[in-house]
Amino acid sequence: MKYKIEKNTVQETLIIPLYARKVCSEIYPTLYRDETAVQLLDEIDYDFSEAEQKSRSLMQRFGALEVAMRQNDLAFEVRDYLKTHPNAAVVNLGCGLDSTGRACDNGSCKLYNLDFPDVIAVRNQLLPAGEREENIPGDLNDPAAWLGRLDLSNGAVFFASGVFYYFLKEQVKALVLALADACSEGVLVFDAANQTAVKMIGKTWLKGAKIKDVGAYFAVSDAKNELSPWDSRLHVSSRGYMLGYSDLKDPSVSGFFRLLAKLGDSGMKMQIVKIEWGR
Repeated sequence: MKYKIEKNTVQETLIIPLYARKVCSEIYPTLYRDETAVQLLDEIDYDFSEAEQKSRSLMQRFGALEVAMRQNDLAFEVRDYLKTHPNAAVVNLGCGLDSTGRACDNGSCKLYNLDFPDVIAVRNQLLPAGEREENIPGDLNDPAAWLGRLDLSNGAVFFASGVFYYFLKEQVKALVLALADACSEGVLVFDAANQTAVKMIGKTWLKGAKIKDVGAYFAVSDAKNELSPWDSRLHVSSRGYMLGYSDLKDPSVSGFFRLLAKLGDSGMKMQIVKIEWGR
């Protein structure tokens, strides 16, 4: 039995990055491969015809590359943290149907996937929790309701992919401080971009997907200077997420796409922000 997801719902936001990861796995197999995305798309009842048609366009293919590189970068940071904290909690904030935690599983860490109850209900059907893993329903803006369910005694690496654009700056700040209060030593990594790029997300990506009641708000240009003042415990750094972790010198990536990647990192400030505390 396939699991139906309706159009024009927040749950549809689960489909967009999932489909992009599947497309990128097909276009750039030596750079990125998400077998889970490929498998899940066969188990979901959703009309992909429009997404399939759009995926053939030049900019949609570049958008798929963006999604894949973002996931690669976040996975790099998770694995890097686990090298020195092998028993840490790996917490996917706003997880959707993402399987990055499992991809980074070292055999001893604890995996937590957090999202709204309706999303977790879908996830429990399509990606039921495995060993040392828990799917937790909750609101990121109410961390007191779910932080107590996490074992943070051996450190934690929190990550969020494509999530904070839809938060107000005050909401992101409140969440960061709540994480730092709950976990004496940890890291949060997430993708961000400047105001120009965030406005484009709101006007094109969400509008094109016909998703209503969701806005794009949180933008970052200079992560260190903008976010460090939130709290003296925080050490903030960032790297471009298209070329900050990879040179993209792969035969499957055109020179034009590498140019767009450079412009994205420098002009749009597309970046992976890393916030550390207690280290």
